[in-house]
Amino acid sequence: MASGDLTLSILGLLGEGPMHGYELKARILELSGHLRPVSDGALYPAITRLERAGLVERHEEEGAGAARRQVLTLTEAGRAELLRRLREPADLDISDQTRFFGLLTFLSQLPGRADRARVLRRRLDFLEAPASFFYRDGRPLRAEEVPDPFHRGMLLVARATGEAERRWLREAVAELDP
Repeated sequence: MASGDLTLSILGLLGEGPMHGYELKARILELSGHLRPVSDGALYPAITRLERAGLVERHEEEGAGAARRQVLTLTEAGRAELLRRLREPADLDISDQTRFFGLLTFLSQLPGRADRARVLRRRLDFLEAPASFFYRDGRPLRAEEVPDPFHRGMLLVARATGEAERRWLREAVAELDP
């Protein structure tokens, strides 16, 4: 999992409420582990960086038994950073489908309906720009123009998912910002 994805996941999950590191890791794996697994070697240094930046704080609580456990909480600065990332996502968070889905996971934490709609409009604008996996003479090729059956399959799947996503985005934007 890329550093930016992991940071957003940590901030977003802690934005839902405090949790200990093991629970945080389990929740991240539920979100994206099938696509981008997260290791302890990536998670715990990321938590430490967020702690040093004042975005996350750690405190001890009684555990189940004699062991105490470290619980992570989002600070005010951490909440502000989460909201900034949701309100002003990087271009890659808009253009990369997996990263966009990560953004969508936490978008409901952004309080303003107009801000949510603005993020969705950015994705819609991106999807409506002419694009393809394959080009000829600088022009995007349609599936019907591609002789290779696997390339054609890529284009047909992309077209179908793109149409479905654009339809949903239009509906969601209209609902958020009529």
